[in-house]
Amino acid sequence: MKCILVATEGAEVLFYWTDKDFEERLRLKFGQSENEGEELPALEDQLSTLLAPLIISSMTMLEKLSDTYTCFSNSDNLYVLHLFRECLFIAINGDGTEDEGDLRQKLRVLKYLFEVHFGLVTEHGQLIRKELRPPDLEQRVQVWEHFQRLLWTYGRLREQEQCFAVEAVERLIHPQLCEVCIEALERHVIQAINASPARAGEEALHAFLLVHTKLLAFYSSHSASSLRPADLLALILLVQDVYPSDSTEEDDSTQPSPQRPWSNQHIPLLQAGSPRSSGPTRSSAGTETDSFSLPEEYFTPAPSPGEQSSGSDSTVWLDGGTPPTEAPQVQIAEDTLQALMAGPPATSFPRRIFLDASVKETYCPMVPHTMYCLPLWPGINMVLLTKSPSAPLALLLCQLLDRFSLLEAKLKEGKGASSSLRSHSFLGDLRQRMDKFVKKHGGQEIQSTWLEFKTKAFSRSEPGSSWELLQACEKMKRQLYAIYRRSFLSTAPAQGGPQLPQHLQDQVQTLMQEKLMYWKDFMLVKSRRNVTMVSYPEV
Repeated sequence: MKCILVATEGAEVLFYWTDKDFEERLRLKFGQSENEGEELPALEDQLSTLLAPLIISSMTMLEKLSDTYTCFSNSDNLYVLHLFRECLFIAINGDGTEDEGDLRQKLRVLKYLFEVHFGLVTEHGQLIRKELRPPDLEQRVQVWEHFQRLLWTYGRLREQEQCFAVEAVERLIHPQLCEVCIEALERHVIQAINASPARAGEEALHAFLLVHTKLLAFYSSHSASSLRPADLLALILLVQDVYPSDSTEEDDSTQPSPQRPWSNQHIPLLQAGSPRSSGPTRSSAGTETDSFSLPEEYFTPAPSPGEQSSGSDSTVWLDGGTPPTEAPQVQIAEDTLQALMAGPPATSFPRRIFLDASVKETYCPMVPHTMYCLPLWPGINMVLLTKSPSAPLALLLCQLLDRFSLLEAKLKEGKGASSSLRSHSFLGDLRQRMDKFVKKHGGQEIQSTWLEFKTKAFSRSEPGSSWELLQACEKMKRQLYAIYRRSFLSTAPAQGGPQLPQHLQDQVQTLMQEKLMYWKDFMLVKSRRNVTMVSYPEV
């Protein structure tokens, strides 16, 4: 019996996930009504009613004592609470299968998924509420079902796939195949897109191939930052959520998949780590390294134990012999185009995601990317990450927000009286940057807010008090977060924002299919036999 809830301090539900046992307990609890014909309240209302005393007491203790409880248990359930910014995350377990550490891991993972989808907006309480609980009921249902489905996919992958069970990227090892794939990704994907005049300013950064959940090959452009294994696991999850792999080798890809329940047994930990290094990177699934950042030169990896793990049959096949005939084999649909046409809706990809990266050789958290998933055949997908021309705006907004946060900290410490603000060197830099930013990007609202801030912070005749400056800082940060939201969430590909033209996506997809047509059956068979290498996420 499990439940995850995200709520405001007023017990308003921003997101929930429950398994069927927890839903049944709620039904029994709220189904005992005096009026038999009375309709039961919605599930989110039941959760709000059930947990409102817990939420209110926790927030009251935090307000009065600057401290609150984070874990407790009663005769039925174990509760874990964590306050992220202004949102209270609650995880509940009632069957004894999870301890406090497991529940805390769930909450961290859910927060990570929010960051991947919403970027810096997750740091502002009011704006993240709008994203998680849109006023439109239909849109709200879509948002909640998306994250509920992701949690269910996590549980399925953790039970069925080694890479999610040990939280590591699993890679196929085959030098000749890796060489073919990397060359194709370099010439026919990254370079072809970046050289095309039709790309509308989009820059291809990363391209990689997945066989089910295993990484076959990876290539990054010279200007791209490195991607860590934790990021790759998140991207693999998004792909598997839309294009799920068969759970067993015997499954026929033409069979319809069962409807997904909203239940989940495990949610593995994907945790953000240290800032990433920038610079040119080229990566291969066949190299022995725990990082995806490799030297400049192009090379063919030496044979590895992973290649020998498939036995002599693979070598015979490559030399022109017959493919391995050991049963069971993965069944491949003959007409792959028809199989793909029956897949998920076209709106699934491309989609806007946010990953830490370096912009202009400067580390920036949660940089907006556009993610494309181009299915080559059932079970084999190519993933492409691009960066829009507006990415430097994300870096600028991040830097401005950092400086306002630093100013807030100094004011709260009592070191930021208005009379002494001008002595801080960073404040002069902030004023210069903000003047340029408002002139170039600002509308009337942020212009008036910035003018109000300057009056309170820099006026020699009527300087504002520390409390007034704190309020002005909060207003400025709210405006900057709103610009970030308008620039990168409201203009996402799903909302009609910029993206690579469809003909360019079709072009690289077709070229990759032509290059790998000879290898497709071999890749699917090897993915089920492979003794792989792993790269553990940075903690």
